[in-house]
Amino acid sequence: MSEKKELLTTNRKALTINLDGTRYGTIAEIGAGQEVSRIFFQVGGASGAIAKTMSAYDMTFSDAIYGKAPRYVSRERLTTMLDHEYRLLKERLAEKRGDRTKFFVFADTVVAKSFKGPNDGHGWLGVRFQHEVGAEPSEIIIHVRMWDKENILQQQALGIVGVNLIYAAFNYAADPAQLAQSLADNIGTDRIEVDMLRVSGPAFGAVDNRLLSLRLVQFGLTNAVMFAPNGEVLQPSEVLHHKTVLVERGSFRPVTHVNVDMLTCATAQFLQEPMVKGKEMLVLMEITMNNLLAEGDLDAADFLARVDMLGHIGFTTMISNYSEFYRLVSYFRRYTKEMIGVAMGINNLLEIFNEKYYEDLEGGILESMGRMFRHAVKLYVYPMRQAAYDSYLASGHPAGTGTNGSGNHAFSAGVMITAQNLQVTDRLRNLYAFLLENHNLDCIRGSNPDYLNIFSRDVLQRIKNGDDSWEQMVPAKVADFIKQRKLLGYGAKAQVAG
Repeated sequence: MSEKKELLTTNRKALTINLDGTRYGTIAEIGAGQEVSRIFFQVGGASGAIAKTMSAYDMTFSDAIYGKAPRYVSRERLTTMLDHEYRLLKERLAEKRGDRTKFFVFADTVVAKSFKGPNDGHGWLGVRFQHEVGAEPSEIIIHVRMWDKENILQQQALGIVGVNLIYAAFNYAADPAQLAQSLADNIGTDRIEVDMLRVSGPAFGAVDNRLLSLRLVQFGLTNAVMFAPNGEVLQPSEVLHHKTVLVERGSFRPVTHVNVDMLTCATAQFLQEPMVKGKEMLVLMEITMNNLLAEGDLDAADFLARVDMLGHIGFTTMISNYSEFYRLVSYFRRYTKEMIGVAMGINNLLEIFNEKYYEDLEGGILESMGRMFRHAVKLYVYPMRQAAYDSYLASGHPAGTGTNGSGNHAFSAGVMITAQNLQVTDRLRNLYAFLLENHNLDCIRGSNPDYLNIFSRDVLQRIKNGDDSWEQMVPAKVADFIKQRKLLGYGAKAQVAG
């Protein structure tokens, strides 16, 4: 992680830009006032940096300038604004001062809290700029959510973030981690959330937007980010809006036959749910930050390898800060009222019923279950052999069944543990039965019995040891991908021996 630089006030950032002498550009704002331009004018010296400010609130005027739009607060509208204003800037000023000026355009399109109703404040902000005189433009685009309860406070917050964005473009392009972290300078994540960040252009060289987005989660600017199979950074509200959601959580180091079989079987059952039939569905593979940080520091190469691997076999990937499943479900509920399905193994289900994870909740495990299952949520549980469960415990995992000493060890080694016969503590038995009877839990059917002894940790160790048997434990496309990219320690033993 980059070393944190001196924190400048918002006014100092704006004044520094105004007095730079090499930066000159346009600020165009729609919604939430004109706070960004106001700050630049307020601090003095704005004539040295601002060529024009623009605010086309009326839709007729906005359409006349930027063209009609299906949605006015959208990435598409922001891009149109940046295109239009940057083209005008170059057309009118390039000949006059293009040989000594680094041009820029800042734009935002925002809906702030309205006095008419309880709408959520959010918006798109972007800056297009030349990092050197005469260079092709580079670009930063972000999506923000504003949590202040009053319109005036949301306006102020947007002004601060806008100045942070412009300053970061001019000063932190070579330090992407600092760029991401600085977006919340002088404001804090209790007032603003940045849930999407994307950079492009010559100023950013080989910057990987997925790693940059991961920094948003790492620094607490948001709790989740998403990536399409092709690696594109996705904006969660756009992707999740009004969709049914099926998610599988895992480490995916590597993706095994179990991971794919679990999601394939769960998908088949999920599609048969009356509340899912005919609805648009999003399928996600999710990794928690806790998992990515399991070895201590964040390993960027390891993170990208996992995302690349999932994308290679066609999955959308989500990275989140939600260790508890009920928090993950609550996150989805921000964007959709449709049914949510969670595919998991027996080990994950046992973790859900481990009361130690809910000590911070006033209502304990009952409150967590109420939050998770309050509306159209179902867990699809993949089976596990008793012998495999014993191996799972032997690897250092907690039993998760409580303190009665028996738990699932009451079964013989050959017994298949499912959601139907899983044993929990006596004090939770009635709660568990209630969830079964109300179909909040469902056994995954049709699983491949040949896959039930596969564990990702075992597969990973075999890869590192040069044991070729691992290739039979993962999909062929995953095996080829690992070998081609030499991921997860593949080939390391052979290199040492050589």
